[in-house]
Amino acid sequence: MIRRVEPLFVLLLIVGGLNWAMIALFDTNVVTEIFGTGTVTDIVYVLVGVAALMEIPRLLDGLGVHMGHGAHPTGA
Repeated sequence: MIRRVEPLFVLLLIVGGLNWAMIALFDTNVVTEIFGTGTVTDIVYVLVGVAALMEIPRLLDGLGVHMGHGAHPTGA
């Protein structure tokens, strides 16, 4: 199930990253410009945060860090 929604997570992370770039460079929050202030904006931010949390294991695997997946090999 997670593999099926992973492209959505990546898309949300890209949107969140671009929004932060717009805030830093131009002092414009695109999410609030589109949705205004309120519940919908909060939901967008929560979805971006959840997407970031869900992508942490993939990032760690890409860096070669394995956490809690069985015994570690010893020696060569």
